[in-house]
Amino acid sequence: MSMTDPIADMLTRLRNALMAGHDTVSMPSSRMRRDIAKILLDAGDIRGFRHEDDDRQGVLHIELKYGPEGEKVINGLARVSKPGRRVYVGRREIPDVLGGMGITILSTSRGIVDGGTARRLGVGGELVCNVW
Repeated sequence: MSMTDPIADMLTRLRNALMAGHDTVSMPSSRMRRDIAKILLDAGDIRGFRHEDDDRQGVLHIELKYGPEGEKVINGLARVSKPGRRVYVGRREIPDVLGGMGITILSTSRGIVDGGTARRLGVGGELVCNVW
């Protein structure tokens, strides 16, 4: 089965697993999905992830993180740039999510980075998604 937007699929799988209270979520793997998972791990929004090889593209397993009383750490995920409408920003136009409480993920010439790293590197790019 081919899908038109694998990043939106990833965000939907994460959102659904969080709403259902699952500990892990699995999805087809890709380099961009692994890069996004690494950013979420570095931000402390997930406990971990691992890539498992299979005969095709591999499987990405993401371990979700919850607070001490079972509350979700990730409250929202939103795809910004879509296949039908790409959204690009310059280095001075990178938005803050919830006044700095969330993270913006961008695809830049330096790879997939969060908004703070993009500002520090002085690069803009395609707004992939927002996480809060």
